[in-house]
Amino acid sequence: MSDYLLAIDQGTTSSRAIVFNAQGQPLARAQQEFKQYFPQDGWVEHDGEEIWQSTLEVCRAALEQGGLDASQIAAIGITNQRETTLVWDALTGEPIHPAIVWQDRRTADYCAALKAAGHEAMVSAKTGLLIDPYFSGTKLRWILENVAGARARAERGELRFGTVDSFLLWRLTGGKSHKTDATNASRTLLFNIHSQQWDAELLELLEIPPSLLPEVLDCAADFGTLDAELLGAPIPVLAVAGDQQAALIGQACFQPGMVKSTYGTGCFMIQNTGETPVASKNRLLTTVAYRLDGKVTYAVEGSIFVAGAALQWLRDGIKLISHARDSEALAEQTGDACGVYLVPAFTGLGAPYWDPKARGAIFGLTRDTGIKEIVTAGLQSVCYQTRDLLEAMRQDGAAEPSALRVDGGMVENNWVMQFLADILGVPVERPEVTETTALGVAYLAGLKAGIYRDLDQIAGHWQRQQRFTPRMSAEHRSKLYHGWLDAVQRVRSEG
Repeated sequence: MSDYLLAIDQGTTSSRAIVFNAQGQPLARAQQEFKQYFPQDGWVEHDGEEIWQSTLEVCRAALEQGGLDASQIAAIGITNQRETTLVWDALTGEPIHPAIVWQDRRTADYCAALKAAGHEAMVSAKTGLLIDPYFSGTKLRWILENVAGARARAERGELRFGTVDSFLLWRLTGGKSHKTDATNASRTLLFNIHSQQWDAELLELLEIPPSLLPEVLDCAADFGTLDAELLGAPIPVLAVAGDQQAALIGQACFQPGMVKSTYGTGCFMIQNTGETPVASKNRLLTTVAYRLDGKVTYAVEGSIFVAGAALQWLRDGIKLISHARDSEALAEQTGDACGVYLVPAFTGLGAPYWDPKARGAIFGLTRDTGIKEIVTAGLQSVCYQTRDLLEAMRQDGAAEPSALRVDGGMVENNWVMQFLADILGVPVERPEVTETTALGVAYLAGLKAGIYRDLDQIAGHWQRQQRFTPRMSAEHRSKLYHGWLDAVQRVRSEG
């Protein structure tokens, strides 16, 4: 049997496909960006058809680049931008509305009303989440309320809801499979992470007909079979995991206390807490890390909405740089004490603030402030936000990490990684394979396919490429971070 694994990594700004061998080495990859739509302030949408077409095209391109036939692929794994919400026709698969992206804040007022009515304690106890526009449930309700005829069609069983994994799975299997996994389900605001089932009380609260919902499986399971005509041969889909949980697996953070932080469009820090769901007192999220053979491993997560997206804005929005990679040289010229703070609250603030109405700002501008200082402040903002998350975990009594494992596009920037280690006061470890999101779901697919015997074998593949050790004095670290906290306070809607 072949031991090639195809990972579909459907992200917020691009779709990727990577072919891995059994040793976890990438053999071929393809990536395609797609359009972001911003119809109103705080609204973010994707075109479901563009997501589907870009996914299909990168799968074909990766196989072609690797000189592989689809029949040589043992299994497919799907990992995806989480919380992004789609509703489609149960017969045709056609979305009835653009996908509402996880960053979208259109349901902020509805969320505020739910909280004012006293529902958050119940919702948090069941889901591990806070009531916030970030999660899928209120987005789904918005579609049912605002698309003509949608609620009536949903009640008649004519529509299907899913996060991106479910939508892709539906399309890949020709409508035969309407399924998701426990990690994606745990981000919907509709799933009880203790009973591991869709929750009737939550569905009633948000007015969601149960017929819309996909079946929830383990992360490594039989999700269906790829239609042969799409890539040239039928391939089993044997794994699904939300992108941040997939990265936790790709980083081999299988022991309680291990932490990883992923730097993509947003930044997400997850700490494995083992078999016990730990409730945060500092507005972090309790979530499903992974579910294998029916056994749940939990995690605590901090979610930052804007990380790489800040660089994208500096590049495309205000055109201070031509390429993201230019930022490293500019920061090296500037140093860490430029006096400028950029708070990238473009779509509100995530953990630990959860302020959907906060907006971005730049502080500390002087007559001699130039492009390099603003770009450096953009890079530093990602590290400061990570410190916010680590502080919340520390206040929750979490064990001090011996190191932070990092991945995602931004970790190629050595200046950022050194500043991250300095501002955290914790060593930062960058792995050999930084595509850990795709790697994690490939590992899961390989586990189900029998290529790997267990998680210990997978952990044996993890290799460190570089370790960044803190060099900054405690006094300087404290001064820089307090400047950041002051800047954040200034953009808070309640500040």
